[in-house]
Amino acid sequence: MTFGGKTVVVTGGVQGIGKCIAECFAREGAIVHIIDVQQGPWFVGDLADKATLERFAADVVAKSGKVDVLVNNAMPLFKGIDECTYEEFAYAQAVGVVAPFYLAKLFKHSFAEGASIINISSSRDRMSQPQSESYTAAKGGIAALTHALAASLAGRVRVNSISPGWIDTSFKTYDGPDALQHFAGRVGNPMDIANMVLYLASDKAGFITGENICIDGGMTRLMIYHNDHGWKLD
Repeated sequence: MTFGGKTVVVTGGVQGIGKCIAECFAREGAIVHIIDVQQGPWFVGDLADKATLERFAADVVAKSGKVDVLVNNAMPLFKGIDECTYEEFAYAQAVGVVAPFYLAKLFKHSFAEGASIINISSSRDRMSQPQSESYTAAKGGIAALTHALAASLAGRVRVNSISPGWIDTSFKTYDGPDALQHFAGRVGNPMDIANMVLYLASDKAGFITGENICIDGGMTRLMIYHNDHGWKLD
């Protein structure tokens, strides 16, 4: 029980990667606090709302007294330049960048010795597709926020980020070009991310801070041209 007695906070922890992370920490003995917009037996609230973040942080501290691990995982709105409004773009940044910053600030004096913040970015922090501006900007922002927080919290809290590539949250198995564009020969699943989160939160990663780790099966390192790996330009 690596995290027995530890307090872990996971934003967006009800489905997908966040759910897997929360369940893995719970299996390792942690007390897990989740905030999500979906209704259920966790703290329900919108991460874009300042008062909600303050109530959530106060609730965590009142119940647990400290925070050992903060995982900023909640997914920002995904919209592109053609459809995304000013308000929607600002909302995406509020969920994806402002909330992680403000939770770190709210928990600043409640972080336990050896505490860790792990931000979930995306391989979109270094590559893009059309019509993805709101999400991509938020993921690039949290990757940069990571090393800024690592500098400000040096000696007290380690801060790292993970940039997942293609992660299928249903654990579906792919073959053909979808698999072959990954050096690892497969599409990722949530455990690929959760395993790294638990490692970064552990004492084994005590010399790692300010780092961004891309977990993508090598996808962002492969140059693909026409007729490569089963891909054809129509």
